[in-house]
Amino acid sequence: MSDELYPMRLQRFLARAGVASRRGSERLMTEGRVRVNGEVVCELGSKVDPKTDVVTVDGRPCSILEAPCYLMLYKPEGYLTTMSDPQGRRTVAELVPTSEYPGLYPVGRLDMDTTGLLLFTTNGNAGQDLLHPSSHVDKHYVALVNGTPSKQDFSRLRAGIMLEDGPASPAEPEFIDARDALFSVVAPKGAGKNGAGQPNAVVGLTIHEGRKHQVKKMMLACGHKVLRLHRDKFGPLTLSGVAPGSWRLLNEAEVKAIESLCKKREGTA
Repeated sequence: MSDELYPMRLQRFLARAGVASRRGSERLMTEGRVRVNGEVVCELGSKVDPKTDVVTVDGRPCSILEAPCYLMLYKPEGYLTTMSDPQGRRTVAELVPTSEYPGLYPVGRLDMDTTGLLLFTTNGNAGQDLLHPSSHVDKHYVALVNGTPSKQDFSRLRAGIMLEDGPASPAEPEFIDARDALFSVVAPKGAGKNGAGQPNAVVGLTIHEGRKHQVKKMMLACGHKVLRLHRDKFGPLTLSGVAPGSWRLLNEAEVKAIESLCKKREGTA
């Protein structure tokens, strides 16, 4: 990507270098922790030339002359989607090569008990671009739910269901053969009785938002508690070629697909 470098706003440079998000980079600047060619730069409109200017944060040089890292993790249960936890709980940072790729961070989040595809990158712009509502990035989940949803339940999901924090955008539900689920279809202990005495079902759900506990809340609003949840697709990415708890770098085609979405978002911002 070095042939695409050009003078840019300093906060965007810092985000591209994997230092922080653009908003986080602005805080670093206003705190006086960023220097350009040895001079402290606090003005948010300042620009730098990545090819010639020397940028440091707390004395540490920053660079985007090398292409950013993108990788997918098959997140297992029991890990927080955060790079550190003051309570000492297990985090996804333990599962990815942070020493090899400084600035690596997760794009979005999965609940501690949710498994599946979690994208990581050192490109600080990617998270903001990919998760912004205007990007309309599809996310596909597979859920083991309590009871069997009805046609009316699916119709409500397709129309956009009302949640406690406002209406959810229309989703696309489907039934999935339990043999195709990438997790145990045995309900966990303490899951409770099936809805209306019906057997549990495996449901696929494609959503376009990324609100906290969204899939769980949508299914519960239809009367079906989510017992297990797995994400197998994020935008153009499909979870493949990686075992639970492991990661792999995105291939060239996947990187191009992700960066294409980012460029589309930047072009409309």
